[in-house]
Amino acid sequence: MADYRKLLIPLGGLFAVVIGFLLWTNLSSNLVFYLTPTEAVNQQSDFSDGERFRLGGLVEVGSVIDTARGVEFRVSDGAASIRVVHVGTPPQLFQEDVGVVVEGRWRGDIFSSDTLLVRHDEQYRAPSEGDPAPEYMTPEG
Repeated sequence: MADYRKLLIPLGGLFAVVIGFLLWTNLSSNLVFYLTPTEAVNQQSDFSDGERFRLGGLVEVGSVIDTARGVEFRVSDGAASIRVVHVGTPPQLFQEDVGVVVEGRWRGDIFSSDTLLVRHDEQYRAPSEGDPAPEYMTPEG
């Protein structure tokens, strides 16, 4: 019986180390980071081989153009601005002067995107007394 204990403690420690390593590598690979337009412009040469990355900022007012394949717009952080060509239908909340995170790669000085996420805050605001009900709550909807 004592022999099992001598073997059980090191195996338990090894098991804990393996589980910890797997959790750490899985968690670190799932962390999502994005670059601001200023950082992306400054690090553009680091992504010259077509490496994908995420870019986040505000959609510039007056820059949104609908295209046959998606939408074009400019993303800015106040210091730098990048033209984005997005392929696909943008999310319903997409509009000018809203925060976005796009994923894609550089194509010259244009950021080519195939993933577009709209950033929003987590605060729920209850409708005011005079606000109309959403369509899904009306008898016709």
